[in-house]
Amino acid sequence: MTTPYTDRPLAPVTVDAATEHFWTQAKEGLLCTRRCTSCGKVHWYPRALCPFCMGDTEWCSLSGLGTIYSVSVTRRAGPIPYAIAYVALDEGITMLTNIVDCDFDDLKIGQRVEVTFKPADGGAMVPMFKPA
Repeated sequence: MTTPYTDRPLAPVTVDAATEHFWTQAKEGLLCTRRCTSCGKVHWYPRALCPFCMGDTEWCSLSGLGTIYSVSVTRRAGPIPYAIAYVALDEGITMLTNIVDCDFDDLKIGQRVEVTFKPADGGAMVPMFKPA
């Protein structure tokens, strides 16, 4: 059995002053988040204060490479199957994201993945992951 990826519509994203840099970088094909200027830890999702020490943060680039920690393929929630996964990025943070551009039945825990971007309604590019 195979379950190939099919593009599906993505809802528009909300861009505000706090997330504008993130969405601008995503349009250029770059994944970024914030790093604490006090303790040095990166965290996902991007926010102005560090969730570990409440220090100030600054934007930093991510490699966009990671490993599938957990994955689930949903075939009955709508007309188009999709794969959702926790991806552990090489920088040490974990993202809940979609896996795209592959046969879902070939996905495995521990598999290497890389970021790719899919267009949402309104033009924003949404980070997702595909097999590396």
